[in-house]
Amino acid sequence: MGFFLKHKQKDNKTAEIERMIDTYGNDVLRTAYMYLKDTQKAEDAFQEVFIKVLKNYDRFKGHSSEKTWLMSITINTCKDILKSFWSQKVVQEEEYLMNAMNDDIEKEAIWNIENEQLYKRVLELPVQYKEVIIFFYYHSYSTVEIGKILGVPEGTVRSRLTRARDTLKKQIVERSEAVE
Repeated sequence: MGFFLKHKQKDNKTAEIERMIDTYGNDVLRTAYMYLKDTQKAEDAFQEVFIKVLKNYDRFKGHSSEKTWLMSITINTCKDILKSFWSQKVVQEEEYLMNAMNDDIEKEAIWNIENEQLYKRVLELPVQYKEVIIFFYYHSYSTVEIGKILGVPEGTVRSRLTRARDTLKKQIVERSEAVE
């Protein structure tokens, strides 16, 4: 009887993970892509996130929403990937060739963001500004939710949002003046 119950629990856990992938998978993949700027790395991060979720599913206590929990895992996974030895040692020429080959795929992966220049500017922001912009504008999280995801006070999130907006505004003004 004990074997049967254990097996049934695994089936329920697997079903829950599948539900989470169906519900939040696109958000996880999109966030990973915005962090890593590479389709393959984003897909690897996606897999790693849900492996971590499977291993740690029983630890989720519901102190935040499932989506907030998943986004925290996604960010930490992306940061780990960016810190990894392999990411630090990528040859620029190889990256250039991969970007040229994946250009069409990457443009499709931008998910219809109307202003591609603004998107590129957001990706060039320092990480602490980029992440608040992505969560606030692209995922529609509140500053309270972003604070929970990033583990920082809401005031810090608001301050980073203001600085990120000011930085983007300054870049846009400088670009428009350079064109004139």
